[in-house]
Amino acid sequence: MSDLSVVALIVAAGRGARMGAPTPKQFLDLGGRMVLSRAIAAFASHPLVDRLMVVIHGDDAGRLADALAQLPPEMAARVTSCTGGDSRQQSVHRGLEALAGTGVAGNALVLIHDAARPFVGESLITRAIAAGRAADGAIPVLPVVDTVAEVAADGALAGNPDRARLRTVQTPQVFRLDAIVTAHRAAAEAGRSDFTDDAGLIRWRGGKVATFAGCPEAFKLTTPEDVARADGLIGAARTDIRTATGYDVHAFGPGDHIMLGGVRIAHDRGGVGHSDADVLLHALTDALLGCIADGDIGVHFPPSDMRWKGAASRVFLAEAVRRVTALGGEIRHLDGSIVAEAPKVGPHREAIRATIADIAGIDIGRVGLKATTSEKLGFTGRREGIAALATATIALPKGRLP
Repeated sequence: MSDLSVVALIVAAGRGARMGAPTPKQFLDLGGRMVLSRAIAAFASHPLVDRLMVVIHGDDAGRLADALAQLPPEMAARVTSCTGGDSRQQSVHRGLEALAGTGVAGNALVLIHDAARPFVGESLITRAIAAGRAADGAIPVLPVVDTVAEVAADGALAGNPDRARLRTVQTPQVFRLDAIVTAHRAAAEAGRSDFTDDAGLIRWRGGKVATFAGCPEAFKLTTPEDVARADGLIGAARTDIRTATGYDVHAFGPGDHIMLGGVRIAHDRGGVGHSDADVLLHALTDALLGCIADGDIGVHFPPSDMRWKGAASRVFLAEAVRRVTALGGEIRHLDGSIVAEAPKVGPHREAIRATIADIAGIDIGRVGLKATTSEKLGFTGRREGIAALATATIALPKGRLP
């Protein structure tokens, strides 16, 4: 594989007039997440995509922030944005110029994707990158299965093109940055604003555009019927519900606080551990890893590795979240139980829930937290340490299990 960088440019500046909704279609809710959030997550979780930029309308900064809030913070942090223009062609051009202006190399591969195509899967992105490395440009296509009719001005049948040579075109379309920027600049100078996709500009400039296999599920949301179809796909696909548990303990030692659920809580003892000894985040991490049969926290963050000495445990939970998301999974619920005589969890309950929700990129209503004592029995009863039990529930698409 080449060392060329790969950048995703997601176009989300349209108004979606044909949808007839008060909200632009890329910001509509789809199975509990915005359409744009789903598109961003697909590229942000792909191991070959280095950077992401979203092109938005000037009025949509708040909506973009809401879309990013539905993603894990580490994923959302990778996204930059710029303001688009009055047409898709102009919006793409502005996005490309923004990328070029931030130091992206001219030979970088740029994946240009419509935000209104939320079901862009890892395999489609991988095929796009592979095809883009071997041509001036490459586009995903699907064969035409229906008979195609050419209609005259009066509405009468004028002919039937040979459908064997016809294809429908999807995104992401992939090009070298310098080539596609040059094509857009030339079109702007020539006053051409009639290109319906970016491949047309490359061909207009004499370049060759390859094709590769698209994906039927990567359709574009244009009408309310498309949204209904998308809702149906989500309901049908995410039938693999998985639940797993996690458990962790840490002894108390010298100190003046403990970390619990990512929140610093004053205490007359400190937690003893290789990292920050956050039992709740450790248990939740193991629960998520258990859902996807991906080992445990010690496999991915061994205590023998000094990189994790004193590390914030939110890093561990964020990685477990990323692994679930990379499989196309969605976190449906996280629940934790703390066992300790002290400190009291109640005063910090909402702060802990909010922190966990933020790390996992889910609504706080999907995070449960309880606390109990062990009635002075055992090591927790003797105030020698603290324990946590956790349960995670996720939904995975069919066929995406490890």
